[in-house]
Amino acid sequence: MSYSGRFKPKNYKKYKGDPTKIIYRSLWERRFMVYCDTNTNIIEWGSEEVIIPYISPLDKRPHRYFPDFYIKFVNDKGQSIREIIEVKPKKQLKPPKEPKRQTKRYLNEIATYAVNQAKFKAAEEYCKDRRLNFRILTEDHLT
Repeated sequence: MSYSGRFKPKNYKKYKGDPTKIIYRSLWERRFMVYCDTNTNIIEWGSEEVIIPYISPLDKRPHRYFPDFYIKFVNDKGQSIREIIEVKPKKQLKPPKEPKRQTKRYLNEIATYAVNQAKFKAAEEYCKDRRLNFRILTEDHLT
């Protein structure tokens, strides 16, 4: 199976956006899409349908962040909850360990970590203003 591809929902009426243009970029994202599509507690969901502006720490310019998922579900108490969800490898949530000599790979990992932190901070503020929850899921949550 490919690590990226198109997802075709069975319950396309639950999908917010164009259900013919759903792309997954990892098997974890695909797994979460299947979960959203088949879980009866999830009322609606979308993939990369929300746009959150953020300032990149690398170039200090505004950019657009498209979080992986938006979901609306009913919890155990019958309350309707809305969340923005990002699916990331656990490794990308911790600062990279500094090697004995700085390699190009290490510098790329530092840059990725810094940009992700800026995105997550912007997402938390965006969600707080709109009474949404922001959550990051890793392979620990999706296996």
